[in-house]
Amino acid sequence: MSDTRFQAVLWDLDGVIADTGIYHCRAWQEIFSQMGIEFTEEHFMKHFGQRNDTIIRDTVKETISQQALDAIADKKEVAYRRLVADNIKALPGAIELLSSLHERGIKSAIASSAPPDNVRIILVGLGIEKYFGAVACGREVTEGKPSPQIFLLAAEKLKVEPTGCVVIEDAVAGVAGAKRAGMKCVAVANSHPGDKLKEADLIVASLESVSVDDLSRLYN
Repeated sequence: MSDTRFQAVLWDLDGVIADTGIYHCRAWQEIFSQMGIEFTEEHFMKHFGQRNDTIIRDTVKETISQQALDAIADKKEVAYRRLVADNIKALPGAIELLSSLHERGIKSAIASSAPPDNVRIILVGLGIEKYFGAVACGREVTEGKPSPQIFLLAAEKLKVEPTGCVVIEDAVAGVAGAKRAGMKCVAVANSHPGDKLKEADLIVASLESVSVDDLSRLYN
């Protein structure tokens, strides 16, 4: 049996707690279309879970200043929030698991590449702010997923050891980042098939099938 104690869950947001992927894709398509650039769903899925700067640089495929990059990213996020505002929907099992963790005294934090305003609109829209002891966003770190930085920051904010954290992710880059952080990882096959997420410690089709005891057993 491991001596490490299960202390916290670090949650990705998009595709794990809320079903938002289609609105991110549409926002990118809207902004890139204005620039005369085609942005397909395949391109979106290729970069799922990655930071805006990575997506923009790969899509524009030419040297772009930081100022121009930031402007594109800001326009995209404004478009996303407009599209998602009336369509905030929790994914099955997410809120129930958050509530169970809260009742058992297990800490939760958001570890998302999303900017703070995007996190806020989802947490407020679903009424789940009370469940989170910390929020770590992409702009607080210098490297996006699959770098472990965002997960290590979330653990630091919660004042827990990285080895005591379970990450819940749906993106290939997120799973890789969680493992690089030395954390356990549950992958939810909402956005990618399970065979793409095999680096995770546990792969599930839905959080409806996951209990607090299931997460705790990852340490046994």
